[in-house]
Amino acid sequence: MSGVAYKIVSTDDWAAIQATGGYDGSAVDLRDGYIHLSAADQLAGTAAKHYAGRDGLMLLDVELAPYGEAVVWEPSRGGALFPHLYGRLTAAAVRRARAFRVDQTGEMIFEDAA
Repeated sequence: MSGVAYKIVSTDDWAAIQATGGYDGSAVDLRDGYIHLSAADQLAGTAAKHYAGRDGLMLLDVELAPYGEAVVWEPSRGGALFPHLYGRLTAAAVRRARAFRVDQTGEMIFEDAA
């Protein structure tokens, strides 16, 4: 499947991804057996639900084409289909990485925003 999905990681995780070339996932990802990603229309809800009040975050734009059938769209929050990556997220598949924080209300605030 082609397109882009999004992964929120800490700045420390992003540094590790760059250093090692990949990412096996967060504790939640490892527990569930896949890396949780979000489609563009799901991203704000994911940030608000799981990251409200947090800073030191990176939003990774992940190219899905290299993963083929390792990306499976499965029901999650509210029955919506979310992209799940069954495999390692590689640094090479990250199109763009942007620093941001999520305020207490769940709004994503990017460092480069004025």
